Amino acid sequence: MSCEGAHRIKEDAIDSNAGRLEDVAMGQKIGFIGLGVMGKPMSRNLIKAGYELTVCKHVAEGPVKELESAGAKVAFSPKEVARRNDVVITMVPDSPDVENVTLGPSGIFEEMRPGSTYIDMSTISPVSTKRFAEAAKAKGVRILDAPVSGGEKGATEATLTIMVGGSREVFNKCLPIFQAMGQSILYCGESGSGQVVKACNQIVVGAALESTSEALVLGAKAGVDPETVLKVIAGGYAARVLEIKGSRGRSC
Repeated sequence: MSCEGAHRIKEDAIDSNAGRLEDVAMGQKIGFIGLGVMGKPMSRNLIKAGYELTVCKHVAEGPVKELESAGAKVAFSPKEVARRNDVVITMVPDSPDVENVTLGPSGIFEEMRPGSTYIDMSTISPVSTKRFAEAAKAKGVRILDAPVSGGEKGATEATLTIMVGGSREVFNKCLPIFQAMGQSILYCGESGSGQVVKACNQIVVGAALESTSEALVLGAKAGVDPETVLKVIAGGYAARVLEIKGSRGRSC
């Protein structure tokens, strides 16, 4: 699928069936595992959107208490989260953490019912994602990989960009859930595609940081205040290069 097609998907998915899909999603109970810098505000936004949310107390107690006071229910293991909910979302640091939560002792795949949905919003390896997708399929569990971009601010303000891989049908059914946490929701293709697109995003971010650092060093050595350089970069053509040039080449 072209990038242009991916950008259109949000509008395409919200058709005459949008109300029906929202009714289906709102009737689902959601479990959320991973209450760090990103996961805690994402969980809070799901509660604000009216979802019945269960959070997992197996790691950090502080965020759990905060979310419990906001209306979340509490489970004491990933397995218990899976047993009590129709949808389970993970937002953990890396591939080994996802493996532990899904396939490890007391992992969610032990208890998730056939037809339930697992959404991994962590940023991990696409190779690992495909392996978890196979394990989910063997259990009859539907799975989406949905890494995010936007940082803590985006997580708090529910303005994240969410890149989703997996079944288009499952994506459509889960769209209202994503809309509770993000502003730009992009369907990217089969399982693992969300993680691939996130990796592409990170390459661009890394390159931008490196080139900006080089520009600041050059400016400083030439006697120009780095703050001035940053203001010019932020307000000038450099900030628009990716947007303008990127629109000319849409293939992913």
